[in-house]
Amino acid sequence: MDKLTDDVPGCYYNRTVQFFYEHSGKNISAHWRPRDYVVVSLGMGVSVIVILANILVMVAIFINRRFHFPIYYLLGNLAAADLFSGIAYLHLMFHTGPWTIKLSKNQWFVRQTLIDSSLTASVLNLLAIALERHQTIFTMQLHSKMTNRRVVLLIALIWGLAIFMGLVPTMGWHCLCDLENCSTMAPMYKRSYLVFWAVLNLFTFSLMVAAYTRIFVYVRHKSQRMSQHTSQIRHKETVFNLMKTVSMILGCFVICWTPGLVLLMLDGLGCESCQVLRYEKYCLVLAECNSLVNPIIYSFRDTDMLQTFKRILCCLCRRGDAGRKDTLSGMRCNTLEQEPYENGDAELVEKTRGAPLILKGTEDMMTSTES
Repeated sequence: MDKLTDDVPGCYYNRTVQFFYEHSGKNISAHWRPRDYVVVSLGMGVSVIVILANILVMVAIFINRRFHFPIYYLLGNLAAADLFSGIAYLHLMFHTGPWTIKLSKNQWFVRQTLIDSSLTASVLNLLAIALERHQTIFTMQLHSKMTNRRVVLLIALIWGLAIFMGLVPTMGWHCLCDLENCSTMAPMYKRSYLVFWAVLNLFTFSLMVAAYTRIFVYVRHKSQRMSQHTSQIRHKETVFNLMKTVSMILGCFVICWTPGLVLLMLDGLGCESCQVLRYEKYCLVLAECNSLVNPIIYSFRDTDMLQTFKRILCCLCRRGDAGRKDTLSGMRCNTLEQEPYENGDAELVEKTRGAPLILKGTEDMMTSTES
């Protein structure tokens, strides 16, 4: 984007980042203000926690063969996307505030591309997990029969779309030649792109709502039909567990993403009295917090996953003990092959262990069906 030649008539390729910020009304302070310190400190803290939490999830899925199923591969990819999001946001914290004025236009576009791509990848992974759970539950399975090749293709598609969405503004959907349509929150992006990105994420969320609503209605209907064969208390627990999980998933997504998407829509629609800059940084931190909440909802609530986390952390804490043989490379990971079962128990364990999402309630329903 940075050119040393004369500007094309109507274009502003040779202008600095500060020029576009001043034109859009997003003035950059040359000095650090208390608000800047608060935002950067909060952002760095969130980013570090996001990075560490998602690394832990990825390592646990890698070393524990019990997690080598399509749903866990998708959870691992979600953790990778959230890890990327944490790194991108940490990069943003070192290139924001008074530092922004020192950026070239290329550096500014790289900064924004990293943020857009990482957040898009995280949202697309959430949608993929919702659709995968929808498919497996409607076929009364705990694990999808999707082949590893299809999982790899799905993951590649997610990252391809995420990277493409991040690069779209640099490929022409910017306002370097259309100054009057520059947005306020992202002064070198067109307002129409902000509206497009917000609408796309709202559409993704609507698909998630539809998938989880169908899952809830289906499981509740099935559990009601089977309540005559099971106790009423168990039936209520099944529905309650499922409703709690669905509420957590959708509720956290709404809380973390809605404020930012609303701001993008308002800015994209040219609302000059909405004061979007006052809340911009905090909404971005809130959206980043979704990358922190995801491991808690999708992984940390899984008993097997928690046990694997404990072993990893114990190995790291005792790493300095020269006499201890329990290192990370030789750690016992509770795989199915390592745990002896009596005849017929292996199939039961296969069905009832390792259900990280939605299946907490449906396990009881499936067990009742088989009985």
